[in-house]
Amino acid sequence: MKTYTARPVDIERRWLLVDAAGKTLGRLATHVASALKGKHKPIFTPHMDTGDHVIVVNARAIALTGTKLQDKRYFRHTMYPGGAYWKSIREWMEKDPERVVTLAVRGMLPKTKLGRAMIHKLKVYAGAEHPHTAQQPTPWDPGI
Repeated sequence: MKTYTARPVDIERRWLLVDAAGKTLGRLATHVASALKGKHKPIFTPHMDTGDHVIVVNARAIALTGTKLQDKRYFRHTMYPGGAYWKSIREWMEKDPERVVTLAVRGMLPKTKLGRAMIHKLKVYAGAEHPHTAQQPTPWDPGI
C-alpha cells in the first residue's frame, strides 16, 4: 500500500464556527488546534497545511477549571533589563479574552513555519458577533 500525500489541489478549506461559551479552555484549544492542522480530515498530511479556518466566538465566557483563574499566570518580557512581568489569567480575561484563547491554541500548534501559517487561520472574538458571515461558516461542536 502506498503512502498518501495530499496535493495542494486536493485541499478544500472550510470555515468552522465554534461557540466557546461554557467550554473548558484547554479542551477547546486541543480541538481547535486539531482542526487548524487538519487532523479531522482523511487527507491529513503532517508536512502540509490541510486544516480549516476556525472562528471562535464568546471567548469572554470560556470556563477555567480549579483555581486557574487565581493561580495561572503568563510571562512577558520587554527585552529591556528588568522588563520581565507576570500577568494573571484573570487580568487577561478582563482586558483581552481573545488573546487567552489564541495563546492556548498557539501552544498546541507546531513551532515551525507551518504552525505560524496555521495560527493565521484562527479568528477569535470576545462576543457572539463576527465579521465572517460572507464565508458562510458551518457551526461545529467539537464534542467536549
